[in-house]
Amino acid sequence: MVRLIPAALLLAASPAWAQPAPAPQPMPASLPFSPAIRVGDILYMSGQIGQVPEGLDAHKEGFDAAVRGAMDAIGGILKDNGLDFGDVVKCTVMLDDMADWPRFNAAYTPYFAGKRLPTRSAFGADGLALGAPLEVECIAAYTSPTAVRPEPVEGRAPTYP
Repeated sequence: MVRLIPAALLLAASPAWAQPAPAPQPMPASLPFSPAIRVGDILYMSGQIGQVPEGLDAHKEGFDAAVRGAMDAIGGILKDNGLDFGDVVKCTVMLDDMADWPRFNAAYTPYFAGKRLPTRSAFGADGLALGAPLEVECIAAYTSPTAVRPEPVEGRAPTYP
């Protein structure tokens, strides 16, 4: 039992593993989540539905405005945490209407111009928060790998470091 006391003291004195991360705009207190949490070298961001300075309803200005609002919010969280879109390693996209997929891609990809594209999953989702047409959540890493695109191998999808 006595041998456990130093270990317990060490654990109590060490910083928490999961730490709230800065957000570009104060989140309304009524929202039951953090905009981002850093765990080690990974930044986990909550899903963004598109917001404008006046509130969380960029989607009322149309689909393209909602994409820009969501991506700008992600960019703000990244910037406030010392990262940029080149540090994003994974995004998950939820679309209310999968017919909007081409429009989403057209508005999404410019945010990664000159940078490697992250891995991504997408699916149709009915009933997104606040009636939004989309939600985008991303994960970023503080250890940015240099993107080297290997030559594609026939019959296999390329992987990027």
